[in-house]
Amino acid sequence: MRDGHPYRIAPRRVSFDWRGTPMHWIPDEPTATHVINVLHLLLPAGERWFVKVFKEALPLVHDEALLKDVKGFMGQEATHSVQHAHVLDHLAGQGLDTGPYTRQVDFLFDVLLGEKPPFGLPVPEREWLRFRLSVIAAVEQFTAVLGDWVLHAEALDRAGSDPVMLDLLRWHGAEEVEHRSVAFDMYEHCGGEDPARYARRLLGMAITAPVLLYLWSWGSAYLLRHDPQPAGRSRYSLREHNRAVAKGLLPTWGQLGSAVPRYLRRSYHPSQEGSLRKAVAYLASSPAARAAAGAIGRAAAS
Repeated sequence: MRDGHPYRIAPRRVSFDWRGTPMHWIPDEPTATHVINVLHLLLPAGERWFVKVFKEALPLVHDEALLKDVKGFMGQEATHSVQHAHVLDHLAGQGLDTGPYTRQVDFLFDVLLGEKPPFGLPVPEREWLRFRLSVIAAVEQFTAVLGDWVLHAEALDRAGSDPVMLDLLRWHGAEEVEHRSVAFDMYEHCGGEDPARYARRLLGMAITAPVLLYLWSWGSAYLLRHDPQPAGRSRYSLREHNRAVAKGLLPTWGQLGSAVPRYLRRSYHPSQEGSLRKAVAYLASSPAARAAAGAIGRAAAS
């Protein structure tokens, strides 16, 4: 593997107690709170879909090291999906129904990007699989960037953000940095010597970037519009978004946008993204990850 990591990628069976987490977990910042909350809307269905597509592609993997990393990646993504789904349950318990939005996300992944091409499109089975792998690799480019951002976002701490939500976001972000290369390597490996491999990678990003921007804008607007608390109910405002960016509560547009031209370079590899050392250090200190490791240790000792 080009990433050269000296350890095994493996899921951490974490859990979180949401009973004390308020609706606006960044105090007095409903816009920043809900822009980040879009993650909870997208990831349960999205990461289940990642796992499904990778399962389809497993027979194409002939590199033992990559196969181990892919299986670790699948385990991590499945855990991410479950934990973000629990946040949706918590939001519902606080009076924020996300069902109308998440049903559309389910349709995107289950139908439009399902096992068969939609609308009877005449795309060969192997080509459809490779295209979906290219989309996953493009999405993972952004998740690695976001993961590295949240690990360094000290402004979230200074703002008094809920510690449980911060731990969820940083545990997840650290694992995204940890496995940042796996989806890309999987796509490249399954593409083999296909001369269209690079062009398909460009297509995957050309579709993924604008769709993610649309989903995020729509999700932010949905959450703010349906926020049951008067202090949070409002329309999504680019001005408010940029104000939160200036405070360091959201990543800058430059941080997100510059991820695209980097990815489009022929020589690019995701091992260049983020700080693996920072990610591993956080995973060693995360309350949820430490509790999960302790539970495994106690089970092994009994």
